[in-house]
Amino acid sequence: MKTNSIKASIENSFSKQVQKDSSIKNAYLLVNSEKLGIHLNLAEGSMGDLPANPQQPNYMASVGKLFTSTLISILYEDGKLSFDDKITKFLDDELISNLHIYKGKDYTQEIKIKHLLQQTSGLPDNFWPLLDELIKNQGLDISPREAVIWAKNNLEPDFPPGEGFKYTDTNYHLLGLIIESITNEPFHAALRKFIFEPLNMKHAYMLHYSEPIEKSQYPTADFFINETRMNDMKGFGSLDYSGGGVVATTNDLLKFMKALVTHQIVTEETLDEMMSNPQKFGPGIDYGYGIWQITTVPILMPKKFNSWGVVGATGAFMFYHPKTDAYIMGNFNDVSYQRKAVRFMLSNVINPLSKYKGKI
Repeated sequence: MKTNSIKASIENSFSKQVQKDSSIKNAYLLVNSEKLGIHLNLAEGSMGDLPANPQQPNYMASVGKLFTSTLISILYEDGKLSFDDKITKFLDDELISNLHIYKGKDYTQEIKIKHLLQQTSGLPDNFWPLLDELIKNQGLDISPREAVIWAKNNLEPDFPPGEGFKYTDTNYHLLGLIIESITNEPFHAALRKFIFEPLNMKHAYMLHYSEPIEKSQYPTADFFINETRMNDMKGFGSLDYSGGGVVATTNDLLKFMKALVTHQIVTEETLDEMMSNPQKFGPGIDYGYGIWQITTVPILMPKKFNSWGVVGATGAFMFYHPKTDAYIMGNFNDVSYQRKAVRFMLSNVINPLSKYKGKI
């Protein structure tokens, strides 16, 4: 396929996907490959009477986990922590007392930072049960610290640290609290200081916690969970927090991913560490330090799909495809797309990109 055909294929499939699915109110897609000479920045749908605009900031859900793991990696390079450090080194007794009791044994002292990053701590997930409470009681306002304590008091761990894999926001809440402990400033301030400002991500901010460097002329895109618009629920910002509270435009996300891929934020060695010894997340998907890695599985996941990035529950995604040097990010802004978004990216973006037949 030639460049124009690839661009037309991606644009058409994106437009049709939004138009055919009534659950999607607004959706966004950016595809950038200097290698192929492709740059698309698309928006479909609307927000009330306003058409969706490619320059709108988007709440990116668990895409924010890659920002959190990157912050931890920056502190690692600064000599402030080791991935093998035990979390008890940084967190207070009230928070960690009896944090991980599994089958009558206390494993809290065995939890390491890398266990939180790789989702292998065994701790339970506080996000979905607390989200159910928030939707029933939209005035609920629980701090990230309180969310961890709630999980400790109401849920059970699944396995000893390092002996399994369970995707949980509790792990990333704890990472955010560790970042605060080390930097002596709020997580959102550390995020701005170490990532947003150096990369000039001028429209990026933390949901209900901070303001962007420069206010966008466009409103933040509406996002939905089970038909409930979540934008204005203050408690949701605390519930997601360092597990996924980043709001940004696709252009700002492109700046971040380019900087990460080209080792402007952390070194090549550190990025390799973030992707080494990944855990099995699912068929064809491994999980590093907040990084999803799409890997080859014969027939099911051909080599052409090999890529890495991160996914959010509202159909948000941010990936790099090395074969075509393509950066792919977007959002369908509805929880029904937490899996469908990845399938769309693979089938309707990476697949046509991989068919490029021009000169490079």
